[in-house]
Amino acid sequence: MAERLILCIGTKKGLFIAESAKNRRRFELRGPFRPGVAVYSALIDTRSDPKIFASSCCPFFGMKILRSTDLGKTFKETKSAPAFPEGDGRALANIWSLEPGGGKRDLLCGVEPASLFRSKDGGNSWELVPGISNHEHSRQWHPGNGGLCMHTIVRDGNRIHLGISTGGHYLSEDGGKTFNAANNGVGAGFVPDPYPEFGQCVHKIATHPDAPGRFYMQNHGGWEDRPGIGVLRSDDHGHTWRSIAAGLPSDFGFPIVVHPHDPDVVYVAPLDPATRTCPNNRPAVWRSDNGGGKWKQLSKGLPKKESYFTILRDGMTIDNLKSPSLYFGTTTGQLWIGRESGEEWDCLFDSLPPINCVKVAVV
Repeated sequence: MAERLILCIGTKKGLFIAESAKNRRRFELRGPFRPGVAVYSALIDTRSDPKIFASSCCPFFGMKILRSTDLGKTFKETKSAPAFPEGDGRALANIWSLEPGGGKRDLLCGVEPASLFRSKDGGNSWELVPGISNHEHSRQWHPGNGGLCMHTIVRDGNRIHLGISTGGHYLSEDGGKTFNAANNGVGAGFVPDPYPEFGQCVHKIATHPDAPGRFYMQNHGGWEDRPGIGVLRSDDHGHTWRSIAAGLPSDFGFPIVVHPHDPDVVYVAPLDPATRTCPNNRPAVWRSDNGGGKWKQLSKGLPKKESYFTILRDGMTIDNLKSPSLYFGTTTGQLWIGRESGEEWDCLFDSLPPINCVKVAVV
């Protein structure tokens, strides 16, 4: 069977699957699965037989994990979803991130209120990871505008990196047993101390396996009195961070994405910090080809005026084909493809519900 490109599109009103041949000329859309229920996170797990996982977050009927074993043609609930132990005092409010764990069937799940769960059986049962979920800082974290969410999980060998709004960046160097705040150089514009130990509103973290120790971060920037704190880079596994925001129209934004074949190529989607919409109402993705030293605007094919959408933290991704394409979804329901590494944009779908997340894989 020929390889196919699969897009998972999590929206405010259910999950959609778009499928294409590797030429990406035509996409077939399926769904919505769980119509009317918000989907904030998805995972296309290609470690063995491909599986698709997605959250299903309903305030009335609870939080569920969906699983597909037929490339998104059908979905069923796993036997259980993450849940806090009886007597814990916390209640699951949302599922923000799903990522592979260390073993073939291991999964990691970040939730709201900010906590980490692990499954060793493909999502059928879950256990709380106490090293971060019960961290001494956890009772001092406060919700960001989207809630107190653990939205980013990045594995780096035996290290695990977490992004928490508003908790900051936390790092485990022992496989998840213990975690420490690692926010040296990560600023916060909403507290008196501009560089606190923790409490930053990290928006997204990304890395590339070919550059051990290299990490990129989209932080909550956009502060006139504290410029440059929004787009950051680390070269020591996240222990220290420095700004790479010079040259961008805004250092505020949500997603940050690394090219699959070149760790020096990184993409951001700047937003106006006051409105959370495109700067000057003209959308563009910005690319750096040298690790953040210089930025180039990518807007060919995108609207030239009067665009008032937001790209959320998991709303932009990139495939791993030889000449990769980027994809981003908007809060006004458009899904865009940026061919030739983002040089030229086309709208694939223009009338979906508001898009929360976009994930892609070739299977």
